Amino acid sequence: MNTNYPAEPFKIKVVEPIAMTTREERAQYLKEAGYNTFLLNSAQCYIDLLTDSGTTAMSDNQWAGMMLGDEAYAGSKNFIHLQEVVREYYGFKHIIPTHQGRGAENLLSRLCIQPGDYVPGNMYFTTTRAHQELNGAQFVDIIIDEAHDSQINLPFKGNVDINKLQKLIDEVGADRIPYVCVAVTVNLAGGQPVSMENLREVKKLCSQHGIQVMFDATRCVENAYFIKEREAAYAHKTIREILKEMMGYSDGCTMSGKKDCLVNIGGFLCMNDDDLYQRACELVVLFEGMPSYGGLAGRDMEAMARGIEESVDYHYIHHRISQCRYLADQLVAAGIPIVLPVGGHAVFLDARKFLEHIPQEQFPAQTLAAHLYLESGVRSMERGIVSAGRNKETGEHYRPKLELVRLTIPRRVYTYAHLDVVAQACKDLYQHRSQLQGMQMVYEPKFLRFFTARFEPVVQKAVAKPSAEPKVAALETA
Repeated sequence: MNTNYPAEPFKIKVVEPIAMTTREERAQYLKEAGYNTFLLNSAQCYIDLLTDSGTTAMSDNQWAGMMLGDEAYAGSKNFIHLQEVVREYYGFKHIIPTHQGRGAENLLSRLCIQPGDYVPGNMYFTTTRAHQELNGAQFVDIIIDEAHDSQINLPFKGNVDINKLQKLIDEVGADRIPYVCVAVTVNLAGGQPVSMENLREVKKLCSQHGIQVMFDATRCVENAYFIKEREAAYAHKTIREILKEMMGYSDGCTMSGKKDCLVNIGGFLCMNDDDLYQRACELVVLFEGMPSYGGLAGRDMEAMARGIEESVDYHYIHHRISQCRYLADQLVAAGIPIVLPVGGHAVFLDARKFLEHIPQEQFPAQTLAAHLYLESGVRSMERGIVSAGRNKETGEHYRPKLELVRLTIPRRVYTYAHLDVVAQACKDLYQHRSQLQGMQMVYEPKFLRFFTARFEPVVQKAVAKPSAEPKVAALETA
C-alpha cells in the first residue's frame, strides 16, 4: 500500500455481516423511506456512511470496561473515572454527563441564553442552532468567508473572522452575547479545523468584553491533529498536549462522545465556572438524570473515559484522517467536485457542481444522496438546503452556499477496500449525472426536517435527444 495511507493500527477481532442488496430492492426501500436516507433501515445498507456519530467500533479495552459498570444511582466509580480523565485530558474543572451531545446543547442554551440574545459561531450546526433559537437567541455566522466556498484550499477554513466578531459586539453589545460558540472542527464547512492562533485570538477578544467562549468539542481530536500537521510551532507536540492547550482557550464545551470519545452513546457539558456548574446540576435533573450520570449507565461512562484516552494515540488519529484522504484522492483524480481541503471525518461531495442542472429548490444534495444509495447501496447524508431549514421569522428556506453530500467515515469500522467501492460508486454516478432529476418535499416536519422529511422525484417531460451516456433508470415516483 502507498505509505501515504497507513495500514490499520488495529486487528479485527469480531466481524459483523453487511447487507448485499439488488438495485430493484433498493428502489423499493428508497420509495418506502420517502427518498430520505435517514429513514432507511441499516439492514438495507451495504456501506453505511450516514454518520460517524455513535458508529465507532469500540476497542477490547473499552468492552472490558463495560463489564466494570457501577450502576449506582449517584456517585458511581465510573463517573469519578470519567471526571478524572476529562480534567486530565481537556483541563475543565466541572463535567455534567448527558445522554449525547444535544443534551449538553440543551442545557447550555437554557442556562445561558435570554430572549433577544445573539450567539455568534463559526458556521451553524443543525441541533446547536435549533436549541439556541428555541431559547430565544439569534445565531450569527462569524466564520471566515472562504469557508463557504468549497474550492478554496486553506489550512484552517474553520477559523473565526475576528473582524466579524468585533463588529457584532459593537452592534449589539457584549451583554447580549452570552457566549461565542466555536466548533472544532466545523462540520458543515467540510470538517474544517480552527488554528491554535485563531483560538487564542478569539479568547483574547472575548475576555476583553467579558464574553464566554464555549467549544463544540465533538471532533476536537481531529482538530488537534490538523494543528500538529499545519502549524509549525506544534509539529513536535503530542496530540494530547495540543488538545489540552486548545481547550485552555475556552470556558467550557459541549461534547458528543459519539465521535472523538469513541463510544456509541453519551456526551457531556464542561465548564470552569462554579456558579454555572451549580445551575447545571440543578437543571440536568429535569432533562437527563443525576449530575453524576446524566442519562448514562455507569458502563457507558467507563467506555467513554477509556475512549478519551485512546483517542489521543497518534497512530489511531493518523489512520483516521488518512482514510478520508484516501477516498478524497480517488474522487479528485476522477474530476469529481468535493470540498477542499479534505476534513477529518468525511468527504463532502459538492452537489451544486455535481448536479449543476438541478436548482437548489429541487434539493440537489438530497437527490444525489438518494441516487448514490440506489446505484450502490452506499448510504450518505444531505448537508444543504434541507439541513439548513427555514428562517423562523420569514418562513423562507435558508439557502446555504454549500450544497453538500457527506460521505462520513465511521471510526475503526471500514477498510480501504470498502472505500474503493465508495469511490467507484461515485465515479459511476458522475458519468451519468445529467440524467438525474431533482426532488420535491412532500412532508416537512417543524424542527430539524432533514431527519424525517419525505420526498419524491420531480416528474418532468422527457426531451428526446441523442446521448452517448448509458441509460439509467430514473427513481420511481412515490
